[in-house]
Amino acid sequence: MKKLKERWGVKSNKQIVIILLVFAITGFSSLQLAKPFLTLIGIPDTFEPHWLYRVLRLLLIFPIYQVLLVFVGYIFGQFSFFWSFEKKMLERLKLGFIARYIDSILKKEP
Repeated sequence: MKKLKERWGVKSNKQIVIILLVFAITGFSSLQLAKPFLTLIGIPDTFEPHWLYRVLRLLLIFPIYQVLLVFVGYIFGQFSFFWSFEKKMLERLKLGFIARYIDSILKKEP
C-alpha cells in the first residue's frame, strides 16, 4: 500500500481502497455497457463475422471505460485523482487536446 500511496500521491489507505473500487466498478460496467450500446447502434451479438463483432466491442469498451472512470471517480469523491489520471492517458495517446479543451470548459464554470 505504501508504494501505491507514493506512486499515486495518495495520503490514506482508505483513499487507495476507494480508488481500487472505482477501477473495479468501472471495468465491470464498461464491459456490461458495450453490448447493449452495439445493439442500440444496430450491431447485434449475432453479427457476422463474429470476430468483427468482438473487435468492435473491444474498441467500444475503451472510450466507455475512460468516460465512466471519471464519472464513477466523481461519485466516490475522487474526481481530481481520476481526472489527472485521464489527462495522462490522453496525453500518451496523443489526444491531449481533448483534455485541454475539457479543462478550459471546467475552468470557465463559476
